[in-house]
Parts: sequence; structure tokens; C-alpha cells
Amino acid sequence: MAYEDEHFIDSNKLVWNYSFFTDEDIRLFQEGFMYNGYEKFGNHHLRVLDTDGFYFAVWAPNATAVSVIGAFNGWKKQLHPLFVRLDNSGIWEGFIPRLAKGVLYKYHITGFDGIEAEKADPFANYAELRPGTASVTWYFEKQWNDHDWMTTRKKHNALNAPWSVYEVHLGSWMRPDKNDENRFNTYVQIAERLVPYVKAMGFTHVEFMPVMEFPYDGSWGYQGAGYFAPTSRFGVPEEFMHLVESLHQNGIGVILDWVPSHFPNDAHGLYKFDGTHTYEYADMRKGFHPDWNSYIFNYKRAEVRSFLISSAHFWLNKFHIDGLRVDAVNSIIRLDFSRKEGEWEPNENGTNENYEAISFLQEMNDIIYRDFPDVQTIAEEASDWEGITRSTKKNGFGFGMKWMMGWMHDTFRYFKLAHDLRPDAQDKFTFSIMYFYDEKFMLPLSHDEVVHGKSPMIYKMPGFESEKFANLRLLYAYMYTHPGAKLLFMGNEFAQTTEWNHSSELDWHLLQHDSHNKMQDCVRDLNHIYKNNPALYEHQFDQKGFEWTELNSRNEGVVAYKRKGKHREDDILVVLNLSNRNHSQWKMTVKGKSAWKEIFNSNLIEYWGTGEYTNENIHINPVDKKRKLYEIIIDIPALSALIFR
Repeated sequence: MAYEDEHFIDSNKLVWNYSFFTDEDIRLFQEGFMYNGYEKFGNHHLRVLDTDGFYFAVWAPNATAVSVIGAFNGWKKQLHPLFVRLDNSGIWEGFIPRLAKGVLYKYHITGFDGIEAEKADPFANYAELRPGTASVTWYFEKQWNDHDWMTTRKKHNALNAPWSVYEVHLGSWMRPDKNDENRFNTYVQIAERLVPYVKAMGFTHVEFMPVMEFPYDGSWGYQGAGYFAPTSRFGVPEEFMHLVESLHQNGIGVILDWVPSHFPNDAHGLYKFDGTHTYEYADMRKGFHPDWNSYIFNYKRAEVRSFLISSAHFWLNKFHIDGLRVDAVNSIIRLDFSRKEGEWEPNENGTNENYEAISFLQEMNDIIYRDFPDVQTIAEEASDWEGITRSTKKNGFGFGMKWMMGWMHDTFRYFKLAHDLRPDAQDKFTFSIMYFYDEKFMLPLSHDEVVHGKSPMIYKMPGFESEKFANLRLLYAYMYTHPGAKLLFMGNEFAQTTEWNHSSELDWHLLQHDSHNKMQDCVRDLNHIYKNNPALYEHQFDQKGFEWTELNSRNEGVVAYKRKGKHREDDILVVLNLSNRNHSQWKMTVKGKSAWKEIFNSNLIEYWGTGEYTNENIHINPVDKKRKLYEIIIDIPALSALIFR
């Protein structure tokens, strides 16, 4: 902390000329290397000259005047003007004595052209409940109680650990009144309900769709306005901390969706913050996002890079978050994303890479893994752009994982087919094994796949009702045994029958029906099988973790493969019957083991299957003992997945 010589502080003035910044802070900010901007900018409770109050700092480089307005001064711009620093940093600051916690405020900004605007604080930690748009003076008072998790989370978040992620939209997972879209459970109430559910279901992590403050419910949080504030829809910041802490105390990691790609044009937000294109590119060929009617951050501007990396740093530091899922990476790195010819300008080499955006992502990942080596960053990147999870030292992007969108699309296209058309499409089904090791992939069955007319998971499946459920159990078993981390959107685990609706809650009433209740049991058991069998995760991003056993029975619809871990005795054998025909006394040659036990059968009565064709006693014949080849004889129910250990 630093402040100007005391003769600059006049206790009779409404705003004292006080500064938080050192010369080194300013240098780092202007060069794009300030990663703790949240400790300098925004509002901060201080005691100066034996007087309590709040210090404010905001970057508005093209403003001619900035003042703090709020309920405390009748929203009058003349009463609490901030001082501009004389170092050309564009930072306005000042200390307002005797200002309390929990007070509404905004910055009144006069641009160089005389246009005035009232803006929320980009670095605020708490915001007024929508439809209000003011920031709130705040400081954190919580003492964390998740020491055990924080000291051991390195093993939980490692890439050779199980990752079964439950994707959650906090506003619609469960509501106090499902018919009232304006009422929400609080963070504390969500913790009381969500934490025991996730733990019982066996998920290792939750991923929250954006919790950073956002103005419009219908954006699901992806049009954010508060990059340092958990939304006030569900309570105060400390209550969100409580939710994270509760998950940690129960051995569950927390991933947040983070959106450094674009922001909306709401009047109180970042757009034209000081009357000019402060945070966004001025050239709308780069600065405007045509798909989402939003504005794109100027990744070339050093101060914007400091802002964004500080945001990522903030959530990992102050809220003990275990990972960030970075949204829409493809839109960040491509100059021609969703643009027609003539609507974008190539880079200096005539290609479509946004070099400054790529550099920003590389730097962000380097800083995150430097300061928080036991967390992960996850890219939502839908193209085949190389090196997303490759180290930045090898000219990669440096992400820990990447969503495997190709696997998701191919899997859906295959499972939607009528059963008699599947033999000719087997190559589509197996294609992902050709490249699963190119990146460190997470297999996503996310919210995007159950909205906008795409139908819920259960109705993507063909056949009669019983066949739809059998297909879905088969698909889930395939996902859990396929190489890679896993992600399942809320409601998918019990076969929600309607598309996801952000303004309602999940159809929990479906659990009164055996078909849905037992689907939930099936997913729970798959989670535990995944976590309890190292062969399913130890080499989940490595070629040596997978081996085909049966790939030449496409007409019968049978494929089989082994998943392999560090120790041969941990090997897992997976047999999938993708046809709607039973196969009795199926013979298969397997290398390495003379004894196998069925540990999962998706056709069990317990999962709403028929209960036929279980394998309690497996007949095994030696084929070549020297080469350790054995013939196993099993019964394979229609549309089923079998797992053997």
C-alpha cells in the first residue's frame, strides 16, 4: 500500500487523494502483466488516518471526469470526484471516508466528447440484485474451512485421476417454487441440496455454468458484466464461498465456466466504458460478435489482458476454485469466426489466426499453472485446431483439457440411427479412437445438446420406450469406459424428458417412475465403477490405455475393447452390443487373463433392463497359454454394455 504525502489528504474533503498503486504496479498493468488487479482496482475497505472508509480505483483512460455516485450521496456526480493519476495510466482513484459496507454505487464517467455515462465497477465483488445494475461496496469476512481439500486436491485434480463432472445451472437445478421463475434457492440452500446429491451420485467434480454477475437470465450467464463478482441472484459472495467449501469438505472439486471471449452492450457494463472502445476492439471486424450480438475483448491492449488474467486469478485465489472451463475458445483465436468473406481482416501473414488472442490464452495458462499448479483449465474448443492441450513451451495453448466435441457429434449421429442402419455406420462410432490421444480430451454431454430443438437425451435414442432407455444406458456406459474425462449435464442422469429450461427446474417428479429412477441408479454405479477402477483413468489420455478386442462383428453390432492402467491386473474388458438382438454363447479371444468377472451389466433389472443374459460364471478356454490367449464365452443382451474385471 502506498499513498501520497499527507498534505494531499485533506480530512475536510469528501474524497481524499489516496493511492493504492506503486510505480511497479502501474508498469505491470500497462505492460499486461498485472495478475492481481483485484487487489488494487475496485472498492477496498481501508482505515486511513484513523478513519474507516472505502478506496476506489477505476481505469478510464479517455475520461475527462470520474466520480463515485450512489445511494449515499443521492447519486450526485459533483460530490465525490476521483483524482486522475498524473502518470498517464488512465487510473482514477480516491478514498471516501466514513463509507460503509453494502452501499450501492456506480462510476459517473464523462468522456472526452462530453458524453456522460453511469457504469458499474468492473472490479466489484458484489452487485445489486437485477434488474438493478449498481455495484456494492464489499469486503470478504469468511474464514475458509477446506484445508484438507486444498492440501490434497493435487491428486484429485491430476490428469491421471478420475474426472466425472456434473454440469449445473444453479438457477434451474432445483427451485423453491418451480412455477416461479423469479425465485431462487440461495447458495446456502443449494449447498444443502446439491452437495449430498452429487456425493451420493459419485461425481468427482461439479461445473457451474457462469456464476459471474450477468444482467439477463436468458443468457445463462454467458453475457457477463461482473468478472469479479458471483451473481447476487443467490446471495452474497460469502455464501457462494460456503457452497464451494461444502463441496470441498465432501471431496468434490469445483469448476467454473469463464467467458473471456465477449461481453454484452448493457449501458452499465464494459462497452464503451469511458466513451470510447476501452475494453473492446475499435474495429468491429474484430470487436463485434455477430452470433451473440456482443463485443469482443481487445486482446492486444495490455490493460485488457491484465484485467482478464486478473479475473481468472481471482476465482482461483479468493474462491478456491479448482478449474476454469474457458468458453468459446474457437471464437477467440479465429479472426474469421462466424464471419463471411470480406467481413474480417487477415493477420499480417494473411491467415485467420488472432495472434494477440492466442498469446493471451498462452499467457493466461502459464500464469494459472505457475500460481495454482494443482488446478486445471479446460478449453471449450470445437475445431481441430492443433495444440490446445500442448505445453506453451512447445508452442501449444497450455490448457489442461479440451472438450471432445467430435466424439460427442459422432456418438449422437450413431445412436440416433435405427438399429438396422448401425452396421454400416460403425466406423463413425469407432472413429474417435483414431485421435483420442491427440489432445487431453473431456467427453461432454453438455447443456448445449439438450436445448433449442435438439431434444433431451432420451428422445435422441431410437426404438420403443424400453429400447430408448436401453440405448441411453448403453451410451452412458460407452462414455464412462471411453478414454478421457467425463461431463454430464444435470437431468441427463435420470433421462429428463423435456429440453432444459433455464426458467424452471429439472423434472424431479420423473423419479417416481422406475425407468427414470433406475437410470439414475445406473449412472451412479457407472460413476463408482469409473472411480474404483484405475484402468479407466490412469492412462485416459494415452494410447497405451486402450486396446481393441473385437472390431470385426459389425453385422452383429458387437464391439469390445480393453482399458488398461499401470498394472495389468487392473485391466478392464468392455463389451458393447449396439444391436437390438441378444447374442448367446458369444466367443471372444482375450489376451492376458485366465479369469474375468462381470462387474456391470446395463441390462439388469436394477437398471430397468430385462435381467436376461447375465454372466455369473464365465466359461474360459485356453487358446495359447504361452501367448496368454484365452477364449471367453459370454451372453450379451441386446442394446447393452458389459464390463468385466
